[in-house]
Formats: sequence, structure tokens, C-alpha cells
Amino acid sequence: MTEQQLNKKEYRYILIALILILGFILFRELQPYLSGFMGAITLFVLLRGQMKYLTKKKKLNRGLSATIILLETLLVFLIPLTGITFLAIDTLSGIKIDPEIIKEQLLNFVNLIENRFNFKLFTPENLSFIPKLGTNVVQVLATSSYSLVINVVVILFVLYFMLYSYEEFEITIREILPFTHDNKQSFVHETKSIIQANAVGIPLLAIIQGIFAYVGYMIFGLDNALLYAVLTACATILPVVGTALIWLPLGVIYLFQANYVGGIGIILFGAIVIGGVDNLARLILQKRLADIHPLITIFGVFIGIPMFGFWGVIFGPLLLSLFILFFNMYRRDYIPGSVAKPIVTNHYIPELKIREKAEESEDKKEGNAVEQKK
Repeated sequence: MTEQQLNKKEYRYILIALILILGFILFRELQPYLSGFMGAITLFVLLRGQMKYLTKKKKLNRGLSATIILLETLLVFLIPLTGITFLAIDTLSGIKIDPEIIKEQLLNFVNLIENRFNFKLFTPENLSFIPKLGTNVVQVLATSSYSLVINVVVILFVLYFMLYSYEEFEITIREILPFTHDNKQSFVHETKSIIQANAVGIPLLAIIQGIFAYVGYMIFGLDNALLYAVLTACATILPVVGTALIWLPLGVIYLFQANYVGGIGIILFGAIVIGGVDNLARLILQKRLADIHPLITIFGVFIGIPMFGFWGVIFGPLLLSLFILFFNMYRRDYIPGSVAKPIVTNHYIPELKIREKAEESEDKKEGNAVEQKK
């Protein structure tokens, strides 16, 4: 190896080290705005086709096309989402939480259970957290409002420049991927499929469950039924507990108030109707969109929400899916005889299907030729 080649190799490692160090510093400093960047990436994947249509088919300049799409984003995505969020925050902040009443009702209910079954559930010391509840709720709501506004602004700025330079952005991504051509195709296809599936599927599922929840809450005479239906829809993103985080406490509150018909009715309606709709809608949406394994979605959301906030419901499953995808790529490329395919979803790329069929036919031909020689 010549001295020039050695210098070039050393220079490459120095560049990689500098990129990683500066990338880590920037990531740490920009972490409060991470939700904004994640939102911009999600919307870019959804709206990239429109940008291509406006610039290639309609021959509009990039600035005008990006501005049109940005206005669409505001009207269709960001303003409704922000409005719903502020509606929930305003309503919740207006609710007067009297810790003593809550504590008294909870103690009465606990005493009823303890006397009925003759054992201790809680003591007053266990319930000492209740007086702090009102203050904590107000602080969380104030912080959430500020973070939401800032990240909406970040989404608009980042999305504009991603759309304006969408071709250069895509070329850069493809250039830096250290994969074979097929694996690059697979990576891009799987990433788009997972983002689109979660970005479209989760809001649709939330709307469906919100509608059914609203009907149920109206039937059982719940005050602020619309607000609680919106909260139920938002709770759809949470794994395992999901919408039960809303309708179960509502039913229990009715039981505290001695409204046994309403309480039992809401709990049964939530478990049977809302839960049943959840399972059925998820099954249909999975078949229509990217068919991701349920465990990937569940554990992906657990991973993503602490890291990315709201957008973790999309990028958590994506991270877990990419881990499995890279593992399958390694098996396919470096383990002889491996049957692994570089995919995570069941919506396979047509090009790779054709190539795999060609490879299978070649293998069969080779096998037949060997048998004939024998």
C-alpha cells in the first residue's frame, strides 16, 4: 500500500470520527426539538410524491411547490392536531381537582372492599401522592403546550427545505447507505412502508375508536363526551393498555358516584365494543398497509415514545424493524444457504420478487443438470 493510499485511509477515519463527534454534540443539543425533526421526516415521506408531481408534471418551481404543500400540511395536519391538543389541554386545565374529595371517595370505596373481603388494600400514607396531583397536572400541561408550539415551527422549517431539495436529499441517503443495490432498495422500501403504515394507520384507527367511544359515552350520559372521546382516540397509540386508560377510569368514577348502571355499562362497552373495534380495525389496516408483526409494533412503541415523544409511535417500530432488517441482510449476504429475505413487512418489492424467482429457476436448472450427469 502506497503512502498516498495510507494518508487517504487515515484521512477517511479522521473524517468519520469528526462526523460522529459533531453528530453526537448536535444530537444532544437538538434533543428538545427531536419531535419536530421526526414529524418533518414523517410528513416528507407522505408528501414527497406530491412535490414530485408539482415540479415534474405541473412544471412549478420548487419554492412555490414546497409552499403549497406546506400550506396543505398546516390546514390538513398541523392545525387540526394542534387544535385538538389545545382543546384537551384547555379543558383539562379548567378541571378543578379537589384532592380531598378524590381521597375521600377513594377511601370510601377502599373501605367498602376491605370490609367486604376482610383485608387491607391501602392506608392513608399510601394515598399521600393525591394532594400533589393538581400541581403536577398543571406543570405537565404548561410544558406540553410550549413544546408543541416550538416543534410545530421546527416541522414547518425543516419540511420546507426537505421538500425544496427532495432529489438531493434522496440521493444523499442512497449514497451513504453501505449496502448492495438490492439491500438499498429493500431498506428504502421497508422504511417508507413502515412510516406510511403507522402515519396513516394510527390516525385512522384513532378516529374510528374515537367515534365509537363518543357514541358509547353519549349513551351512558357522560359529561364532556366529545373531550373524552378525543382522549380515547389519542390513547390508541399506547400499547397494551390503549383506550382502557380512558374508559376504565371513567367507569370506575361512575361506580364511586354510585351510578352502577353507567359504570358497568361504560366498562362493558369499552371492553367489548371499543376493544373489538380496535382488534378488527387493526387487522384490516395491517392487510391494507404494511403488514408488520404485532410484537414489533408493541415493543417499538414502548421503545419509541420515551425517545421521540408522540412521533415514537412511528419511529419506535421503525427502529426495531430496521434492526431486524439489518439482521436479515447479514444472514442473506454472509451465511451460506440462509433462507432469510431482506424484508420486515409482508409487502415485498416487485423487483426483488422477480430476481428471487430468477435465482430459484437457475438453482433448479443447476440441480437438474447435476442429476442428469449422475
